Amino acid sequence: MRLQAFLARSGAAPSRRKAEAVIEARRVTVNGETATLGASVIPGDDIRLDGQPVSLPKSTVSFALNKPAGYLTTLKDEPGRNRNTVRDLMPDHPGLVPAGRLDAATTGLLILTNDGRLANHITHPSRELEKEYLVTVRNPAPEEALAALSAGPTLEGGPMLPPKLTNLRSTPRQTTFHLTIHEGRNRIIRRACAAVGLRLIQLHRIRVGPVTLGDLPEGQYRELTKEELEALR
Repeated sequence: MRLQAFLARSGAAPSRRKAEAVIEARRVTVNGETATLGASVIPGDDIRLDGQPVSLPKSTVSFALNKPAGYLTTLKDEPGRNRNTVRDLMPDHPGLVPAGRLDAATTGLLILTNDGRLANHITHPSRELEKEYLVTVRNPAPEEALAALSAGPTLEGGPMLPPKLTNLRSTPRQTTFHLTIHEGRNRIIRRACAAVGLRLIQLHRIRVGPVTLGDLPEGQYRELTKEELEALR
């Protein structure tokens, strides 16, 4: 296992990126030697941060959270800032990290776990795990714009894989629909709506693979069921 992944899973660092910064600052030792970025560790290695032993959690936990708007999908904000993060909503478990991301304005289902293998299963592009969103756009929402979205518009970084649009409903002021994708480029749905001229009002994730949000209240979490964990793996 890469050292930065170990530090993130142990809870010694809130993310792999933050773990890399700690390693580069020469604060980590492996078997008494100062660690370098890219190092690997194996069971039985003596790993220390600032001289204190670091170990993986002895048990794994996995949760579904209904993320409210305004919360960052990170466990620690940038230095000097004091914004709300999803950590504020979760119980204190070593190594608990978000498996995937939602931007601050997007609400809905977020999975958090301290099981590194499970997190990789959820986030790795090769799994092509479906993510379903409830999308609300301002009217008018022209049929040609919805058709262009369904076809997969060209974005910076290449064409979007064609999403699946279902459950289309309109009122005088807005149009809602379910949109299902299996790629995870940054803010891809927001960028796709903008590219075809749709004015996004709200983006709410309701499903990740076999895990559905259901009636989980906003800001609350629940443990994943045994059946959901088996299906994710």
